[in-house]
Amino acid sequence: MEVILREDVAKLGRPGDVVRVKDGYARNFLLPRGLAVEANQRNLRAFEHEKRLAMRRREAKKQFALQQKEKLDALALTLTVRAGEEGRLFGSVTNIDIERALRVHGIEVDRRKIMLPEPIKQLGEFTVVIKVDPEVEATLRLKVAAL
Repeated sequence: MEVILREDVAKLGRPGDVVRVKDGYARNFLLPRGLAVEANQRNLRAFEHEKRLAMRRREAKKQFALQQKEKLDALALTLTVRAGEEGRLFGSVTNIDIERALRVHGIEVDRRKIMLPEPIKQLGEFTVVIKVDPEVEATLRLKVAAL
């Protein structure tokens, strides 16, 4: 039986692949779990239409990500925190703090997309990588200053 995969199935294929499997595997495993649909003309046409729509959505999302990248690359963010002698912070600056500061500037970024290897514990200037999209990374200039 030929089926169109809807999700990634180990050792079988990726979404959109048309694969030939045994009838029992398709009827008892793939079809009931929604991992695949039967490959007939109607389903093939519907899948091609979904694929075109997904490509348009992905392209629009990428354009938005590129616009956000331009904003983030142009922005120089300054955070003021309490610090002790020798430039050590009382606490640290984390991706949550950076997210809040970006929100004040009108830029919405999920904190999990802010790639901070470890919390910042010193005063100074840093570059922070933000994964706006899986294919688009922005660099933010961050200055941590004392109160």
